[in-house]
Amino acid sequence: MIETAQLVQLLEAQNADAWGQSLFKLANSLGYDQVLYGVVQSRHAQFEQAFLQSNYSPEWRARYDADHLTYVDPTVVHCLTSTLPIVWQPNTFATERGRALYEEACCHGIRTGATLPIHGPGGEVGVLSFASDAAPGEAFSREMAQNMGTLALVRDYAFASSVAFSHKGGGEPVPRLTRRELEMLQWVMAGKSSWEISMITRCSEATVNFHLANVRQKFSVNTRQQAVVKAIALGLLTPADRHR
Repeated sequence: MIETAQLVQLLEAQNADAWGQSLFKLANSLGYDQVLYGVVQSRHAQFEQAFLQSNYSPEWRARYDADHLTYVDPTVVHCLTSTLPIVWQPNTFATERGRALYEEACCHGIRTGATLPIHGPGGEVGVLSFASDAAPGEAFSREMAQNMGTLALVRDYAFASSVAFSHKGGGEPVPRLTRRELEMLQWVMAGKSSWEISMITRCSEATVNFHLANVRQKFSVNTRQQAVVKAIALGLLTPADRHR
């Protein structure tokens, strides 16, 4: 389990290197000693143009890049066309080139893990991979299933916080939220459902959903959690609001 304060460290990073170190530390606290984050600004961009942070071994990264293995890596291919995470084990790499890739990755401590797709509101496409040298099997699969919700949360925070480093140009304008919209978002951050928020604020559940839909539209995001992450990144919410 991770605390909001750990996730906020990603948002507070002052540069890409510090951001990467925060991500690596976060992954390690969840039991994954290797992690890779990569994102390009559109699905038409070359992978070589990706914003990339990884603590994979330099030898493996050099080999991977030199042979353009991104283009045959089944985890990357999956993320280009799916929003679902892919848990990878030996049978994930079914082709001859895929098996060769997996066998060599194992030599660098990358034996089992999961890759979560990134599809941003601006057309960004990317991956966030968590890897370890753990043996594949039922125990690994159970552990990964238990962790998937947390890994998805890390993915959302990672993407929102990486925009400052992966995008070029000026800062992002801050959307104007009404007092009611901000109140609803604060209760979402506190973990409340629409029904619970309606009871707290004494309005209908439909009204709650209406305000939160407006927030998602203003932030150009698909989920409430993504809206919370973006609001923190833009300084509209603070971790203290979680405990109101």
